[in-house]
Amino acid sequence: MKPSVIFTTSQGEFTIELCPDEAPISVENFLKYVDDGFYDGTVFHRVVPNFVIQGGGLTEEFAEKETRAPIKNEARNGLRNLRGTLSMARTNAVDSATSQFFVNLKDNAFLDNSPGNFGYAVFGRVSAGMDTIDKIAKVRTGRRKGYDDAPLETVKIASARRVAAD
Repeated sequence: MKPSVIFTTSQGEFTIELCPDEAPISVENFLKYVDDGFYDGTVFHRVVPNFVIQGGGLTEEFAEKETRAPIKNEARNGLRNLRGTLSMARTNAVDSATSQFFVNLKDNAFLDNSPGNFGYAVFGRVSAGMDTIDKIAKVRTGRRKGYDDAPLETVKIASARRVAAD
């Protein structure tokens, strides 16, 4: 059974099934943050309808949380940025991902690894609660604390916990 994580948010719950075979570094990194309770109290700070919702690094006050060192980008793992997949967010530097992640709201092929584009590493998929993801995608957004596409109503992650294996 693949490891899974359940997120409880102010908009409802969703479950992520991780892909340790294809993205071992990203999955290990993500699970360390989950096990440390890092995501508890963070927010989805970027919501772009028909594109992505992004979170995992900012507090409700939009302060950046301190993270561990960046990880190697695993975008060459063969997984594609399809609707409902979870990918590591990063800066323009290829190997800069830390704690932030995004959920694809549609198929975003231009985020995949391709010639001339290193891409964004997919490391999981929403296995339950896509209705919650779609609900988050509908919140009103604007400029907030220096961030564009920020929810005007806080979308808080109350907790992120591993799902116990059966």
